[in-house]
Amino acid sequence: MRLPRNSRLTSSSQKLRREMTKQEKDLWWRFLRKLPVTIHRQKVIGTYIVDFYCHKARLTIEVDGGQHYEESGLVTDSIRESYLNNLGIEVIRFTNYEVDHQFDQVCITILGKVNSKTGLTLSMSDFE
Repeated sequence: MRLPRNSRLTSSSQKLRREMTKQEKDLWWRFLRKLPVTIHRQKVIGTYIVDFYCHKARLTIEVDGGQHYEESGLVTDSIRESYLNNLGIEVIRFTNYEVDHQFDQVCITILGKVNSKTGLTLSMSDFE
């Protein structure tokens, strides 16, 4: 199934890719890019740009800063997550703190989701 895509967001997604947060860069360079499935950075889906997307697993990985936990951020994220869920995409979220201080657990959680959704049997030892 081809995902809906607002092509007017392409330049914004490219800019976000060049200007990823420290936590997004860490997660990308230290783990996600090494997975044997394609992970897209700052992917446009519909009218949204998601941090990371794995089509094979139909999984979006979000790394959230503090603004996501303010009332307006929670409402916006809820609407966005419902939209993605309706497309058959699961969303998993991690805080900047989790990426900074619980990196291995974040990676284990992502790996578990990718394994369960794709039938792969990868373990953290595959990335050492």
